[in-house]
Amino acid sequence: MRVLAAATSLALVMLGSAPHAQDALNPDALYRLGPDSLEQEGVPKGDIRGPFTLPSAAYPGTQHTYWVYVPAQYTPAEPAGLMVFNDGQAFKNPTGNIRAHNVLDNLIYRREIPVMIAVFINPGRRPDQPEPTPQNWGDRDTNRPAEYNSLDDRYARVIVDELLPALAKDYTFSPDPERRGIGGASSGAIAAFTVAWERPNQFRRVLSIVGSFVNLRGGHAYPDLVLQSEKKPLRVFLQDGRNDNRALSNAGEYDQNRDWFYQNVRLADALTKKGYDVTYAWGMNRHGQAMGGAILPEMMRWLWRDHPVSTDPRNTVERSPNGAAPAK
Repeated sequence: MRVLAAATSLALVMLGSAPHAQDALNPDALYRLGPDSLEQEGVPKGDIRGPFTLPSAAYPGTQHTYWVYVPAQYTPAEPAGLMVFNDGQAFKNPTGNIRAHNVLDNLIYRREIPVMIAVFINPGRRPDQPEPTPQNWGDRDTNRPAEYNSLDDRYARVIVDELLPALAKDYTFSPDPERRGIGGASSGAIAAFTVAWERPNQFRRVLSIVGSFVNLRGGHAYPDLVLQSEKKPLRVFLQDGRNDNRALSNAGEYDQNRDWFYQNVRLADALTKKGYDVTYAWGMNRHGQAMGGAILPEMMRWLWRDHPVSTDPRNTVERSPNGAAPAK
C-alpha cells in the first residue's frame, strides 16, 4: 500500500505564499489547479462529443445525459482504456475546479497514463426534470440520491448493461476490467465505488473525492462489508478533508455515521486491513472538489501506474510525447 501524505499533496497545489487574510477561514483557498489541469500549448486536445441521451431500464422513466471524451491519440485499431466520471457535468466543466479533460490531455500526451476514452455521465432524471449543472447537481430534482447513495446494483446496471453497450457501438475500448476505472465526487464517489464493488469483473479502479460513505442511504456500512466480504480485485484512491461535513450540530450533538471525514478514514482503514490496493490523501478541504480537483492528476497517475512501457533505449516512439493519431 502507498499513502500520499496530506502535507505532500498540499505542497503540490499550494501557492508559494500564505493565503490572503480574507481567505484564512476558508481551507479550500489553500488549493489551486496546477499546470496538469490547465490547457497547455502544443498538447493535442481530445474531442468531447455529445450530449447523448441514454434511456434507462434500471430506473424506468428516467434517462441519463452523457458526453464522450475521445483523446487525440485514439485509433479504433487499438482498444483504449476507459474512465467513467459520475456527475459528468462537473468533471468536464471548463471553468470548474476539476477539468478532467485537461488532465487527460496532458497526462496522455506525456505517456503518464494510457490512451483512454472517458465518459462524463450525469445522474438520471425524468424528461420533465432539469439537467444537472455546476450550480445544481440534482440532489433535489433528479434521481441522483437514489442512484448514487443506494447500496444495490441498479446504478451498476446503468453503467455496465446500458452505457457500455451504447459506447461499444461507436468506440473500441478494452474488455479488460484492469483497464477500466470509474470515479466521482461526494455521492458520485460512493456510486463509483458501488459500481466496482458490484461488478469487479467490469471495473477495478476507483477514484473517490469527498466520498459520501455516510448514512444517507446506508453508505457507512461499507467498512464492515469490506471486512466481512471476500477481497475483491479493486484499486482505490480516496481523498477527503478534515473540514468536510463533520456531523456536528449547533447544539454540539454528533452523529458519527454522518461524519464524512471519519467514515472515509474508516473505509481506508478497512480496505488496508483487508489487503486492498488502496491509497488516500487527507487534506484541509471542505465538502467539494477543491483539493480533489487539484490532485486529480496524481490520482490518475496512481490508479493507472502500471500501464505497459518500453524500456528499450532505442525506442524513440516511447521516448517522445504521445502525439495525435494520424488524420484519416
